[in-house]
Amino acid sequence: MFTDWAPPADAAVHFAHRLAVETDVSDVAAALGSGAFVLLDSRDAAAWAQGHVPGAVHLPGREIPARAATELDPAVPVVTYCWGPGCNGATRAALALARLGYRVRETVKASVQLTWYEQTATDVRRHHDTLSDNTGRMLSDAGRWRLRSRIEARVRSHQPAEVQQEL
Repeated sequence: MFTDWAPPADAAVHFAHRLAVETDVSDVAAALGSGAFVLLDSRDAAAWAQGHVPGAVHLPGREIPARAATELDPAVPVVTYCWGPGCNGATRAALALARLGYRVRETVKASVQLTWYEQTATDVRRHHDTLSDNTGRMLSDAGRWRLRSRIEARVRSHQPAEVQQEL
């Protein structure tokens, strides 16, 4: 497993290619609203209704071939997302868009958790009395405070300066 390593030049080509077609949640959150891309939620209507990233465009993957030309500007790059690492909807959407001539990147590793960056600070404040650890036990007041502090620090570290001041 760790005896056959790619030559550095091959690794550089591989990772450069990945960065050209993939992005992650923190990069998307940092650039959201900049106008540099359209964020496309490729999930179905029921999933969209459960929650989505504010400002995202809803275009279910199966409808991309029929609707993309009327709903997306081909001059603006598209970043796709879906449920998360176990879902390949963002990959399928990115493939469909690329085949139609759009410049596209897929959000990997966290996808729909982009909403976390927009909602966590509010949710933590609203639900601080019901936060529990991953075993289902209620956290003590000190535990809730530590968890809330860690989450809010993470939210601030991934937000533009003007949003950080509001948190």
